[in-house]
Amino acid sequence: MARDHELEQRVLDDFGPLPGLSEKAMFGGLVWLLDGHMLCAATGEGLMVRLGRGNDAWALQEPDIAVVVMSGKPMPGWVRAGIGACADEQLRRRLLDAAVTFVGALPPKN
Repeated sequence: MARDHELEQRVLDDFGPLPGLSEKAMFGGLVWLLDGHMLCAATGEGLMVRLGRGNDAWALQEPDIAVVVMSGKPMPGWVRAGIGACADEQLRRRLLDAAVTFVGALPPKN
């Protein structure tokens, strides 16, 4: 699967200068971590975003957003935003802000 460099740049711009943010190549795209915890990933299919178990209901009501499924198993608290959802700047930023809020409340990994 081809990387979406434009989406990767938009996500990076959306985060701006965020202390504790790092990135890593993974899942055929880029993954962002906050204090060592996975926050989101950009791939050629869109974004995978960590909202936390029980925090994803609002996002799942949006078009082009679904629960992440890995190896046939749903991953509660993780959503996949397709290309259409990622193109909606307000929605993309809301997803990323919600991920930062959830992951930012986790204790830093050593």
